[in-house]
Amino acid sequence: MALTLAESAKYSQNDLQRGVIETFVIEANVLDRLPLLPIQGNAYAYNEELTLPGIEFRAVNSAYAESTGTINQKTESLVILGGDADVDTFMVKTRGNLNDLRAAATRGKVKAANFKFQDAFVNGDVAVDANSFDGLKKRLTGAQVIAAGTNGLAVLGADDAARHAFLDQLDALLALVPNADALYMNASILAKVKGSARRLTIFDQTVDDFGRKTGTYQGVALIDIGNRADGTAIIPQTETQGTAVGTTSSIYAVRFGRDESDRAVTGLTNGGIDVRDLGEQDAKPVFRTRIEFFCGLGVFGGKAAARLTGVLNS
Repeated sequence: MALTLAESAKYSQNDLQRGVIETFVIEANVLDRLPLLPIQGNAYAYNEELTLPGIEFRAVNSAYAESTGTINQKTESLVILGGDADVDTFMVKTRGNLNDLRAAATRGKVKAANFKFQDAFVNGDVAVDANSFDGLKKRLTGAQVIAAGTNGLAVLGADDAARHAFLDQLDALLALVPNADALYMNASILAKVKGSARRLTIFDQTVDDFGRKTGTYQGVALIDIGNRADGTAIIPQTETQGTAVGTTSSIYAVRFGRDESDRAVTGLTNGGIDVRDLGEQDAKPVFRTRIEFFCGLGVFGGKAAARLTGVLNS
């Protein structure tokens, strides 16, 4: 059964591991809701439906024409995400409690891992980093990518008519992902979407289990995907749409699912998040905690996700 990290933390018997998982969830904007399907081995093979078998009406005493559908076998491979959190023995001796220092170092490592996973979720490209996985930007093609406007479209615009024009495009995006769970965008676009919805008196929000307020549109969560570790936006405002060169952005609609039968976006893992206390090291005077996450991503349906390009921050 696929569990989100928040759900898996409830089953952890290891205090250190549970603390790391909960930190992952609190810091994350993807892993807090992405179901993780446990798999065996280092890859997950599944069948993608290409064409349906034929079906027909028939006359009495006549036969059916035999017909079978076609499938394409695909494979999603796991990758290794992780790192070591070290605390120097000098810091322990001079600065105080070992557990507090190691907890702080681990939180920093977890935060960096969240940045890395969220960036790969959108921008991952094995042609650029062979050790990563392909993200939504590379996977989404054809009819699942639509443009808000030939030369970009403002979110807020000058008046209500302009705001409705943008929301029409947002509705078109959601139509490509039935029962979407989230709309991912950058922080500046999120602020404009909320501002537009507020002016049109359609803004709403919910509060999650961690007390975080999340705006919604048509019942779908509006989420800032966040930044990379260097502070740059994961979904930048530097894309090009027609004559709007380097000034547009994208919004991604995503439906999450727990396995391939949901025909949605599902995370993959073998063993979940593994946290190991390696103790004091011989080669280096530090106490070491190692965090590893054997993970992958499956986009199991043609309408599991979609992208709206040409979004202007105005």
